[in-house]
Amino acid sequence: MVVATEDAGDDDLIRRAGSGDRDAFGELYRRYARMVHGILLARVPVSEAEDMVQDVFLSAMRQLQLLRTPAAFRGWLAAIARHRAIDYHRQERSRVDLSDNDSAAGAPCGAPPHAFLILDAIRGLPEAYRETLILRLVEGMTGPEIAERTGLTHQSVRVNLSRGMKMLRERLQQGALAR
Repeated sequence: MVVATEDAGDDDLIRRAGSGDRDAFGELYRRYARMVHGILLARVPVSEAEDMVQDVFLSAMRQLQLLRTPAAFRGWLAAIARHRAIDYHRQERSRVDLSDNDSAAGAPCGAPPHAFLILDAIRGLPEAYRETLILRLVEGMTGPEIAERTGLTHQSVRVNLSRGMKMLRERLQQGALAR
């Protein structure tokens, strides 16, 4: 099975990275950066997500030798990303918001304006659907990739995507009717 082979490869990379092998850590970054970006994008402004991906991986690199089992890596990395988003919002409370629209602030050049309306609609969904939809629609991950990277079962990913898409369609239709 492909997943078992990849899991074994990840375990070896994780052990090597924990021992200080920067090439191995770079490969882990390549494999998991989209997942971390999607988790952050579900929780923080678009303009902050990319830098925060770097913060998450720097934190992981510093703490990797403390990880007891390589199999826990995916969940551990996702937890670091979620905690980093929580920390961001704690820090944000003490700042004054100078922008009217967080989604448009720091928007990538060429991104269609409706993309930010859709992203805002996704962010309004329950967390399980929000994270899975962003990984699928924004990060371009397949259902099996999402399951492999997040540790969710394939069935859970299918259900989250199906229910999340239904809820997203309803929200977008309500928004269109409100205009």
